[in-house]
Amino acid sequence: MANLNGTTSDLRTEFLKVYSVLKSELLNDPAFEWTDGSRQWVERMLDYNVPGGKLNRGLSVVDSYKLLKEGKDLTEEEVFLASALGWCIEWLQAYFLVLDDIMDGSHTRRGQPCWFRVPKVGMIAVNDGIILRNHIPRILKKHFRTKPYYVDLLDLFNEVEFQTASGQMIDLITTIEGEKDLSKYSLPLHRRIVQYKTAYYSFYIPVACALLMAGENLEKHTGVKDVLIDMGIYFQVQDDYLDCFGEPEKIGKIGTDIEDFKCSWLVVKALEHCNEEQKKILFEHYGKADPADVAKIKALYNDINLQGVFAEYESKSYERLTKSIEAHPSKAVQAVLKSFLGKIYKRQK
Repeated sequence: MANLNGTTSDLRTEFLKVYSVLKSELLNDPAFEWTDGSRQWVERMLDYNVPGGKLNRGLSVVDSYKLLKEGKDLTEEEVFLASALGWCIEWLQAYFLVLDDIMDGSHTRRGQPCWFRVPKVGMIAVNDGIILRNHIPRILKKHFRTKPYYVDLLDLFNEVEFQTASGQMIDLITTIEGEKDLSKYSLPLHRRIVQYKTAYYSFYIPVACALLMAGENLEKHTGVKDVLIDMGIYFQVQDDYLDCFGEPEKIGKIGTDIEDFKCSWLVVKALEHCNEEQKKILFEHYGKADPADVAKIKALYNDINLQGVFAEYESKSYERLTKSIEAHPSKAVQAVLKSFLGKIYKRQK
């Protein structure tokens, strides 16, 4: 476990070993009397939903902690604990996705059927989501109970979960069937949805976990939080852009924001840049599933040069974020933030 100075694939392999340890602890949790059937169910559910993604959120806890330790070699225990916190974030992500897919009636996730679409699973997936959510405090209790920052970790996960669920709520009530009204879509609304639904759990929590492990007080790092939230918003704008203009081979999915009437950055920007004629086209064709309607929206996006608008947004955001990062007094914290920004700037997927 100690070799963490190797390649990314080594890191990933070491990280996955920690998953196996945590899984086996959870499948033998003394608070429940297990049967073969229940143990097999939970194991299959975990393997299907937890380790399948890119693992960026989880791995970045380990990365960030290493950078905060400024090149000192980590002990095996430190590597294990940072990885365990990373997995708690992956568990949180799995819990959100299992339930999100049910709410959205989605069909596939990470290239396979959504968990609730798997034969014999169906609505049991709702309870599985609750179990995933409850695994997080079990992992924290087993490995962090004696740490001085234990309560801060519990607080952090509770708060971020609340923020994410509240962001999901704004997103859901904005797109209620029969109340589709483009005129309520604006940049501030887009920002609020993204900040709460994505930025906290994708960008802030991995760094916050690393800071707590390094003995830092989160209240002294509100500036770091602001930069990470800003980065999360920039990341989602990229996502909205790639949903429409990305190559499906590269991004691994076919975008459906236009059909789904999503409060996407693109449609908000289109509303700003359109003339009255073009606005009519937007109002008439946005949010319709027919490919002809979608094509009309995409043509309009090209007419008003949204690709150019995005390119300008991207370079300005990068400049602004770099400035904020370089203003931070700690070089180690700067390194953490720069590493995040480097991973997402000008990404294609």
